[in-house]
Amino acid sequence: MSYETSAIPERYIGHEEQTFSDILYDWMERAPWVGISLGLHFVAYMILAAIPWSQTEADKGVMIEATLQDEVAIVEDPPLPPEEIIEKPVEVDPTIQDPTDETTETDDALPMDEAMGDPAFESDSPFDDFFNNNMIGIGGPPGGKYGLRGDGGNKRKRAGGTTIITIEEGLKWLADHQSPEGYWDVDEFYVNNMKGGTNCSEGAGIASQDIGVTALALLAFLGDGSTTKRGPYRKIVQRGIKWLGEQQDADTGLIGEQVGHSFVYDHAIASLAMAENLYDSGNPFQKLQTQKAMNFIGRARYPYGGWRYDVPSDEESDTSITGWMIFALRAGEDAGLKIDKEGYIGALQWIDSVTDTSNGRVGYIGPGVGGPSSRVPGANDQFLPDKSESMTGVGLLTRIFLGQAPSSHPILKTHGDLMLRSLPEWDESEHTIDMYYWYYGTYAMYQLGGDYWRRWRKGMEQAILPHQRKDGDYDGSWDPVGAWGYQGGRVYSTAMMVLTLEVFYRYSPLLGAR
Repeated sequence: MSYETSAIPERYIGHEEQTFSDILYDWMERAPWVGISLGLHFVAYMILAAIPWSQTEADKGVMIEATLQDEVAIVEDPPLPPEEIIEKPVEVDPTIQDPTDETTETDDALPMDEAMGDPAFESDSPFDDFFNNNMIGIGGPPGGKYGLRGDGGNKRKRAGGTTIITIEEGLKWLADHQSPEGYWDVDEFYVNNMKGGTNCSEGAGIASQDIGVTALALLAFLGDGSTTKRGPYRKIVQRGIKWLGEQQDADTGLIGEQVGHSFVYDHAIASLAMAENLYDSGNPFQKLQTQKAMNFIGRARYPYGGWRYDVPSDEESDTSITGWMIFALRAGEDAGLKIDKEGYIGALQWIDSVTDTSNGRVGYIGPGVGGPSSRVPGANDQFLPDKSESMTGVGLLTRIFLGQAPSSHPILKTHGDLMLRSLPEWDESEHTIDMYYWYYGTYAMYQLGGDYWRRWRKGMEQAILPHQRKDGDYDGSWDPVGAWGYQGGRVYSTAMMVLTLEVFYRYSPLLGAR
């Protein structure tokens, strides 16, 4: 029924339209009754006026509103009020380009790409520290094995002013040559870097080494105390860790691609960097990524030994890759991840099997097999293996990390005695430069302490400190003139030398803590 039609008196329906004259005439005919009608209307008006219509309308409104709310509640939940919102996305800062300001940056952390499932990579939520401390079992900033990092003036006292300045200049050079995407371009480090192009172009490595060398550079910043949560180079680490995560296969956990031999090295070193940062950050999304990386390490191991080039294992092992894998697993364990602890047993069995107990030398793929330092024929075989004891350094440090001490395992001192006969020496003409050996040897001898450390430190500092470049855009870097410089290039050599010099505070003295 039409509301308009029902409101018209029945007598008018179907009638023609009346004129004003007709209406006036009709009204005049009814004039005697007008007075009576007006009186009745007046009385009715007064009665109606006395009724509290406003209160009645208000009550009616409340009843209608209650009815509507009940109906909505049946259909769907009411929306959360604004104060119920747990967190809001961190805004992206696309203007970060100048790493020269890294020492003073205090603005918010960079977010992860939303496509990776984490719109707030680094949150300022107080739950972050709570999560971290419960996971690690510590309170406050990183402690335990990593407790000496980022402790300001104390590390200057331990390392010495000259060494600290050298480290700082090396870190600045690395920061200047990081790409905006977060990685270090091994063969074209001077092209698309944060500094915007430099005149430092000598010392290119091999492009396929980007993942491993990026991880080494990140370890240098992590070793100095910067992580994705704190430190003067926080944004450098954020970009690098984010890029490493983007290279991971979501299904297998492999960081990089399963191509050639170096991918196993790359994965091990990248996993180590991810785990060391996770130790401090406690980021749940990065925890998932790093756990997947640890799972891949577990699957890659030969069940009765260590690791080598093939995944699944071809039932072979080598000391070099096994060492990196053990350090990655230990960092993962420290960060609260589930790791292949049987790998510890297999690694020690492998190190024992390739150790010549008569002189302490550790071989590459067997006792006296493959030499004390691996070499690539035609690429770096001019660096004679007998002038380096890199595998002995790997074996010694692996034993220490897995709980062996000289008091119960005299072979540790036998390793150290052998390494004292091959101290670091920077001699390009005699091809004595092996930064890989110097890195492992420095950390191993620092843990042995005493005369082992005093004699090694003197040779190490004499070899490294004077050879840092001080000119132009090379300032802060080291030339890649060592045994593995042709692969890793200037970024590799600089990262390795910075890491070596950070020995004073990168790890606490493990033997002294027992």
